[in-house]
Amino acid sequence: MNAAPTKGTDAEVKVGLEADRLARSDRVRRANAYEHGTSTWRRRFVRWTASRLAFPWLMRVDAVSGIENVPLAGPAILMFNHIAFVDPLIIMSVLPRNVVPLAKAEVMANPLLALIPWAYGVITVRRGEVDRQALLQSMQVLQAGEVLLLAPEGTRSPALLPAKEGVAYLAAKSGAPIVTVALEGTEGFPSFRRGAFRQGPGATIRFGRAFRFKVGTARPDRETLHRMTEEAMYILAAMLPPERRGVYSDLGRASQTTLEFV
Repeated sequence: MNAAPTKGTDAEVKVGLEADRLARSDRVRRANAYEHGTSTWRRRFVRWTASRLAFPWLMRVDAVSGIENVPLAGPAILMFNHIAFVDPLIIMSVLPRNVVPLAKAEVMANPLLALIPWAYGVITVRRGEVDRQALLQSMQVLQAGEVLLLAPEGTRSPALLPAKEGVAYLAAKSGAPIVTVALEGTEGFPSFRRGAFRQGPGATIRFGRAFRFKVGTARPDRETLHRMTEEAMYILAAMLPPERRGVYSDLGRASQTTLEFV
């Protein structure tokens, strides 16, 4: 006859199950851990290759200003107005350091378009939902002292659309400064005809002053995150021509109660 399980046996089973759960969690954490060193050399190689083979054929930059506002070390978030597919590449081509762009997950569905994002190690975002994995990866990048590059609206548009609160959440949680980036003249790029560059103006890039959110010790609620996002977007809108400002056209509504320039 088998003996009935004892309390000690039950406790041992529970301890074993908890140990298994922690081990699985640790394996998942290590699998998702951000490899700063490996990613850095890989991005340098992709940038070096693209700067010599792709950039001269696909784009032209006429003017860059304010690049001294981008920190040379430490974490930062670059938020830009997204006009054309090539915008992140144009910004990356003029920066003195690696940046980690965020891109819509759909870009990985096309094997041809996915090649460079995959090789570079972009962070893909599932649109239409709160993508917690993308938020976690973005925080890991900032905690590693790197730079995020993102379009706060999450999509391309000729003029600014209502922004999502992700940029405010990441900046508030990490303490990283934000640098606004105003793009103009990227329509028509990429072009596969080198002579096409001489038929019109090239792109212009303006980097604004860096600022941080004044979050204090309290965790900002949804309403506060929305206000922080709106104030950041009005700073970006003020750097753009009127036809690019979209829903942020009325600069009279701009305020700066949640942020301070650094």
